[in-house]
Amino acid sequence: MSLYLCVFDDDEELDGVDVGAYSDFGDFRDTVMKVLENGRGVRFPTLMLHSDCDGEWSVSDCTKLETELLTISAELKQQPPRDFFSDWQKNVTKAIGLSSQNLYDCFIDVDGEPLVERLLGLVQLAKRRGLPVLFQ
Repeated sequence: MSLYLCVFDDDEELDGVDVGAYSDFGDFRDTVMKVLENGRGVRFPTLMLHSDCDGEWSVSDCTKLETELLTISAELKQQPPRDFFSDWQKNVTKAIGLSSQNLYDCFIDVDGEPLVERLLGLVQLAKRRGLPVLFQ
């Protein structure tokens, strides 16, 4: 089952990010916790403590999440790369010729775009429009 994060205004989808499987989002959060939080899960509570089952990040959550994602982005870029976690990620990176220079590059959406960058863009759009990010 795939995790899709999106911003809607009335019935119009403004933007969305297909993260991949829920387990892919779990791998991302597990890596953040292990590598950037030393296994504690307290530095980035908006990202780490929100259930990915359903719901939303509110506009106020998005303000906090933007700050967290900017820090995560900078810190993941300082970490060495690792292997991709799932076969679809390996296939996408091979098909479009991506290579990982750091850990930031190891997390992509289903289109091969950097996951943290896509999440950050979605959160910034939600803030600008005063709308939540929905989990679907």
